[in-house]
Amino acid sequence: MCRTLSSATMSDPTKKPEPKMAADPKKRPLAHGLESVATLLTSVEETPEPIPTVIKGNIPSWINGSFLRNGPGKFEFGESRFNHWFDGMALMHRFHICDGQVTYSSRFLRSDSYVQNLEKNRIVVSEFGTLAMPDPCKNIFAQFFSRFQIPKATDNAGVNFVKYKGDFYVSTETNYMRKIDPQSLETKEKVDWTKYIAVNAATAHPHYDREGATYNLGNSYGRQGYFYNIIHVPRGEGGTDGADLNGAKILCSIPAASSRKPSYYHSFALSENYVIFIEQPIKLDLLKFMLYRVLGKGFHEVMSWEPQLETVFHVVDRRTGQLSKTRYYTNAMFTLHQINAYEDNGYLIMDMCCGEDGSVIGNFTLENLKAAGEEMDKFYSSLCTILPWRYVLPLEVKEEEPNDQNLINLPNTTATAMKTTTGVFCTHENLYNHDLLEYGGLEFPQINYTHYNARPYRYFYACGFGHVFGDSLLKMDLEGKKLKVWRHPGLFPSEPVFVPAPDAKDEDDGVVMSVVVTPRERKSSFLLVLDAKTFTELGRAEVPVDIPFGTHGLFNEMG
Repeated sequence: MCRTLSSATMSDPTKKPEPKMAADPKKRPLAHGLESVATLLTSVEETPEPIPTVIKGNIPSWINGSFLRNGPGKFEFGESRFNHWFDGMALMHRFHICDGQVTYSSRFLRSDSYVQNLEKNRIVVSEFGTLAMPDPCKNIFAQFFSRFQIPKATDNAGVNFVKYKGDFYVSTETNYMRKIDPQSLETKEKVDWTKYIAVNAATAHPHYDREGATYNLGNSYGRQGYFYNIIHVPRGEGGTDGADLNGAKILCSIPAASSRKPSYYHSFALSENYVIFIEQPIKLDLLKFMLYRVLGKGFHEVMSWEPQLETVFHVVDRRTGQLSKTRYYTNAMFTLHQINAYEDNGYLIMDMCCGEDGSVIGNFTLENLKAAGEEMDKFYSSLCTILPWRYVLPLEVKEEEPNDQNLINLPNTTATAMKTTTGVFCTHENLYNHDLLEYGGLEFPQINYTHYNARPYRYFYACGFGHVFGDSLLKMDLEGKKLKVWRHPGLFPSEPVFVPAPDAKDEDDGVVMSVVVTPRERKSSFLLVLDAKTFTELGRAEVPVDIPFGTHGLFNEMG
């Protein structure tokens, strides 16, 4: 059984360890003897029909719904293999929970990419880090000229489950999604964003407001340049036979600082009144992108980290679509996932997981992740530490305000915002104490989204990264920046998802769910259910199948 900790060691909860720290005080302990996780990156079989699980402990009877997860599950076709973790074929998982019992099922997404690769028994559709090679059956001239064709975007939607108008989809970072039956996991209609609005792609991390509308972030490029587009999809009842994105519109178009080298983005922030896009110095070279097939490079190889550039926060009124005239910026940093954003007495507060080296995205190749021994230690130690930061933006900046004076008058924050000749320069507050570094920093943050997204909040949950994959679950109490920790050697938990109790009075009344996998023993995965308040284990549902390490998911509550 796994023990629960409160920022303590596994062996003695009364004594904190004194690990050998890296020279930089913002870095985690130096890696030594990390175990191989290669078995978590191997292809598995699907389980299309629900199977029972073995319950240990107690799964609360009030939980009624399905925990849906997404992620890569097939890494080769025939003799051709994918290069990057992001490239694996999407495998959808469903843990259905009712009356304290749990069943498990999984299905591969029947995307065009999956079907075509399967038919040819080789990789014929390019992915993020894998370039599909020309058909060997073509003559040499056809093979040569095929390199000059821009590959079609993949519909291998293996990043997340999302909702629009009450319907479920799986999504990646191209212009394609797939509608999904959340009960059977059957693949439904292929959805092309370009058929509804003028965007070339959209993120797999939309936000939802309390009126039922959905917001997302896309991009477009043409003669006028490159633009980041805030997308608004109105509420709907769901249950339609086909996909329904009718009424979708572009709320605001933000011109890129450089049309030739726009920024990569994975998500964005949403408060009660604003959408915030973070333009970070992870750059996509469009010229190389157009030629990357000719150059024989994967998509991730045309991206570059440019730390000499600034990071800019674009603030958009989500009701009027008006872009703030104030330019908010900070030093070079990168972020994949935001924790929460809210407004407080004229200030916009943004909490996010940040790092100081954006080259990390291209490093998650399967070769690196499958390293063993000293090579694994070396790879892990090369990755920057991801930590929770807070930025505070003053929403009203008067022209008569003097330069180089802190504009933030909020108590209990060390974040600053100073007016300069080019805008408002922001510095962050660290949302952690030193003990977080013992767990390797954190990523995959989640909150009580239903009741506290875009509002002041106290708690968030995440994976600690003492390995290349999350190897602990963390609960952060922002009052005092105190940690509660669930960790056990050899166990690798997924992104934690909070489910509020039906009679909740406090923010953390509910449970936290995570799918736990291990490289040490086959068919030993389980669904873990923690009491969110105490962060102690309530129960687990053991699954007699192999589950690879996944990406994101959500809980689908059922009446």
